[in-house]
Amino acid sequence: MAKKSKPSIDAIVKSVNKEFDKASNQIENLINDALKQLDQLQTQVQEPVRKLLKEVEELREREIGRFNDELERRMNDFHELQASLLDKLGLASKEVETDVKKAAKTTVKKVKSTPPPAKPVTKKPAAKKAPAKKTAAAKKPAAKKTAKSVDKSDLTLVKGIGPATAKKMKEAGITSIEQIANPNDADKKKLESFKSVKGFDNFSSEAKKVL
Repeated sequence: MAKKSKPSIDAIVKSVNKEFDKASNQIENLINDALKQLDQLQTQVQEPVRKLLKEVEELREREIGRFNDELERRMNDFHELQASLLDKLGLASKEVETDVKKAAKTTVKKVKSTPPPAKPVTKKPAAKKAPAKKTAAAKKPAAKKTAKSVDKSDLTLVKGIGPATAKKMKEAGITSIEQIANPNDADKKKLESFKSVKGFDNFSSEAKKVL
């Protein structure tokens, strides 16, 4: 009886081993399939992430480019403003030189046009009145001529305003010395753009002197 049972046990063991190997193969195949599916899932997840990262990188590059362009534009504006201020300062110095030369010429003309003092006459007292009358008569027409000769449209008569500044003022709408001496609200706004001109604060008082 014992000899007959031995083969049956070996057969059972072999059968169990076969089943175990078969089960092991199936489990291994299932694990491999699961790993493949996991890889596919990772690929599916990574693709959108890569796409998103690429879009973020492109957006960053665009924003950096836009920032650089804006910075360059602002730097150009700054350089233009700096150059404009330097030009205005150069013009202001030239206008001062022109005004000084003009004042010197005017002084020379006044000195030349001033009549020499009358010679004193001691013998004839009555003769003294005649030169006095002539001098007074000569002075009155001169005063009238001065009043008539003021050209209110000539802005360069105002101390501190040169030809270049006068031209710019006329282009801005300031065409009369009266507008500088007694500016209304609109004229004040127009004159604001000439603040950088040297002597601007004295323009109104100097214009009143001319009038």
